[in-house]
Amino acid sequence: MVSLQGGAAIAKSLFPVAGAAGTSSLRVGFSALVLIAIWRPWRRSLSARDAGWIALYGAALGVMNLLFYLSLTRLPIGPAVAVEFTGPLLLAIAGSRRRSDIAWIGLAVLGLGLLLPLGGAGGLDPIGIALALAAGVAWALYILFGQRAGRGDGGQAVALGMLAAALVVAPFGLAEAGMALFSPAILALGLAVALLSSALPYSLEMVALRRLDRTTFGVLMSLEPAVAALLAYLLIGEALTPVQWLAIGLIISASAGITATRRPAAAEPISPPEPATRR
Repeated sequence: MVSLQGGAAIAKSLFPVAGAAGTSSLRVGFSALVLIAIWRPWRRSLSARDAGWIALYGAALGVMNLLFYLSLTRLPIGPAVAVEFTGPLLLAIAGSRRRSDIAWIGLAVLGLGLLLPLGGAGGLDPIGIALALAAGVAWALYILFGQRAGRGDGGQAVALGMLAAALVVAPFGLAEAGMALFSPAILALGLAVALLSSALPYSLEMVALRRLDRTTFGVLMSLEPAVAALLAYLLIGEALTPVQWLAIGLIISASAGITATRRPAAAEPISPPEPATRR
């Protein structure tokens, strides 16, 4: 989480020179090169059906990254991450049949309400909120498509999916940043963002998931909005109001609650993650 959100803070510092779309292009483009070099997806044949799921998975991944970075042009990183979390949170709740989950829905809705521009101290830009919510929807689709895409060779799916994401985002990045995107200094920072935001955290999560059960992992991941807000404050000086911190806390509580109260069967040790595990 520190690596991922540290990368987001560096990415936001690139916005004035490369733009949100340009920075997103650098992230997914360099990530695709790194993953292709690691997994060498050409070594395994690919059926048309699998290729279709990977294309959908990659498109959702690209759109998710692009929308999230666009939301950061209008929102602090911590609240943007918290709002984006509603996508997988609602997906988890949609698969549940327990009445107790209504309480977690209520916490998430209350947290979102405190972030909306309704005249309160925590109100944020409505377009930024809409972009983060849209990124959350794309994250939910990324999970659904990734589960299908990862049923074959997970490494191949991740590498080719990231390549598809790069092809989706690249036109927007080039249109926004033009040739400035290829400045050596910007390329170097873009590579750092890709390593911090993709290659390193994905690798660490694979190690973590071999040693943690799904519930523990999910509860820990629920802390990500707070980690994002704290790092944004330390690295780029984004300070939040008490109401915004409260909103983030409510959304974290909802995410941790729905994860921690799953049936025991969901808490069994699991193998390394499918590509759907993280954005």
